[in-house]
Parts: sequence; C-alpha cells; structure tokens
Amino acid sequence: MTQDDARAQYNYLMTLCIRREEAFGPLALAFLREPGFDRLGLTAEEQFNLYMATADAFAAEPKRYAAKLECLQKAIEILPRTTFQDPELTRHLHQAIQKTEAELEIYTQAMKVARPPSLGGQRLFVETEVPEYFLDLAQKRAGSYYQNKYRVSAEAKTAQHFGGTHRRFDPDNPAIQHEYPGACAPFMAARAHGFHLLLPFDLKISRKPDDPLDGGVRIFYAKLGYSYPLRYDMGKLCGYHDGRMLDVALDDPHLLFVSVSAIKEPEFRFIPQDREPDIPDDLAYPLALLKTVGSLGPFIQVSCKFKIWFDASMVSLLIQGAPDLADYGLSGATGLMTRTYASDRVEAYAESSRQPWQEGLSYNFINLHLGLLPGIESATIPFNTPIFTLYPVLNRQTYTMQERPEAL
Repeated sequence: MTQDDARAQYNYLMTLCIRREEAFGPLALAFLREPGFDRLGLTAEEQFNLYMATADAFAAEPKRYAAKLECLQKAIEILPRTTFQDPELTRHLHQAIQKTEAELEIYTQAMKVARPPSLGGQRLFVETEVPEYFLDLAQKRAGSYYQNKYRVSAEAKTAQHFGGTHRRFDPDNPAIQHEYPGACAPFMAARAHGFHLLLPFDLKISRKPDDPLDGGVRIFYAKLGYSYPLRYDMGKLCGYHDGRMLDVALDDPHLLFVSVSAIKEPEFRFIPQDREPDIPDDLAYPLALLKTVGSLGPFIQVSCKFKIWFDASMVSLLIQGAPDLADYGLSGATGLMTRTYASDRVEAYAESSRQPWQEGLSYNFINLHLGLLPGIESATIPFNTPIFTLYPVLNRQTYTMQERPEAL
C-alpha cells in the first residue's frame, strides 16, 4: 500500500465512522493491522484518531476486549507524539485501559471452569479392526472436512468483533459478513469437538437400482416396521438367505439399494484376513463391511465392528447422525448407550476371558443407522465425510436438574 493509498483509505474510514456505518470497525481494524502501518505516512494525530475510533466501535462483549485493549494501548503509546497531549486525556486513557483489563480478567476467570476434585477423567476403550484409521486418520480427516466447509475467513473473523447497534440491510457488503456458514458457535462446537465415524470409501443408498457404485451392491426391502434382505438372480428378486423367488418389482417404492466404492483414502492400508484371493486389495474392506450391512425398518445399518467400553455409572454415550447428513439427503438415527445390552448373537457379545481393564465397564457396538430423507431418491456420502458422531455425556443418575435456589 502506497502513502496515497493509505491517505485515501484513512479518509474513507473516517467518513464511515462519522456515518456510523457497520463496516467501519472491521475495515479499520484490518487497516490498523496492515504490515508497516506506522510507516504509511499518516500523522500521529491521524493514527491516534483511528485507534480511538476503532476502540469505541468494538461490540460490548468481553470476548472482544483483547482486541479493544490492543487499540487503546496503541493509542496511549502514540499520544505523546500528538498535539492532543493533555494530562486529562492521558488519565482518561489509563482509566479506560484499566477498566478494559479488569473486565477482560473477570470474563477470563468466569470462563474457566475448575474440575471438581472428585471428578476424575473418564477413559473409553475401543476395539476395532482398523484403529489407525478410526482413532487417528479419520479424526484428522473430519477436522479438515469441517475446516474446509465452515472456515471463517480472516475478514469475517475481524468483522465478528463489531456487532454495531445501527445496522442497515446490506447483504452484499463482504466487510460485515461474519456469521458462520453452518450455525452459531455451539453448533459449530458440536462439529469440531465430537468423535466422528467416517468411512474410507463412498457409500450410496438409493431407491432405484440405477448407477450403483462399482464396489458392490446389497438390496433390502425396507419399510416402517419391517425389513428383509434380498438379492437379484436370474432376472428376479429373491431372498438373500434362502434364494426363494419373490414377486417384487425393481421399481417397488420400498426397495433400498446400498452400494460401495473401492477404497479412496490414500493412507488406508488395512486388508481383512478373510479376504478372498480374487478380490482386489482396494475392494476387500468395503466388501467386508457391505456383507455385514443390515436393515432396521426404513434404516440401513452399517456395522464397522467398532466396539466401545465405558463406565456406565458415570458416562453415557450419545450417538447420532453427523450434523451435515441432511446435506447429502440422509437422516441418521440417534441413540443413548447407558449400559451393556445384547440384541445380537451371543457370540458377538460374550467374552471368552475377562481382562483387568474391563472390570466395571459396559460395552456395546456403534453402528451407523442411515435413512433417506422424504422425497430423496438417492444419496451418496463421499469417503472421509463424517457420518456419525459420538458424544460422551454424564449418566442421568450423576446429576439433577432443579430450579435455581433463592438467595439465603
């Protein structure tokens, strides 16, 4: 930026300030943080004016006070070089800095929640065929997914500091566009702080047999209250297990076709030990999971053989479809694991031996339950897309909800 550019920008910003435009704050702070700002040719008085005007423009929210404090401190550094030097103004600035520091400290302390000494850290143990993917690589990929989809630009982060009491309808002004693309902060935290279950291959669920993914297909007759696995043989649909021919047309509205692609995650290395010799390496794991796919009414159940152990006396596990599933035309079931319960074959849950670390812990399998949204004929989840999210929560018996007590 040249000196002429800096002068023009300063005049423009002060015009916005006089008009109390919402865009003044973010544009001014970005200008103040321009590399070499103090060497752009502005006088000390102009720099002081800009710092003070920007400090006044910050939203009255303590979380913004760190940036506000930065502007006030810069202003008091510049003040001795200006013609505004005055003991009363200096005293006023020192008091403003003290007040801002005190309020920022109160806010910081209020946001620090000390852990009660009786509450120890909870440890959850996972049994999975592919720990290097689900526990490490998948979490990194989920973080990258949400960062790429919902990242707020540097300009938008600057604009978040300035709420403004005088707002105008100005949807095309990028200087004031600071809202999250997804939702407000708590909903973004649900995306950023959960444990996510992903797949290293594409997964498609469709009501029609058209254009399946090339890795393999399963067929289910699925409606509310009833489901049954099917296969296609000699031009007819038949039972998956008994092979009995069925009088079900391929355009029946209750059919669901589930297909998978080959492995697309380049760092995925796992190959199931029971892989058949004629199956390529990049199809071995997708086909192994496809064989275990089941149905529960209108939902498709994908089993990743992901078993988790936890202390049910302290922790429950909330599992639900990832927040962005609807973007792909799918809904995900929600469940709360409170203890061990068995609805599968005994062999899947029974332990031949008990390890010391298992004492006092409950366990269960986390499966992905997916259903097409109403009016959606086909949905594909790309590889490394968060599908289900796991949130450890307090067990219901460890807390109570009650009305705020009156002051004694």
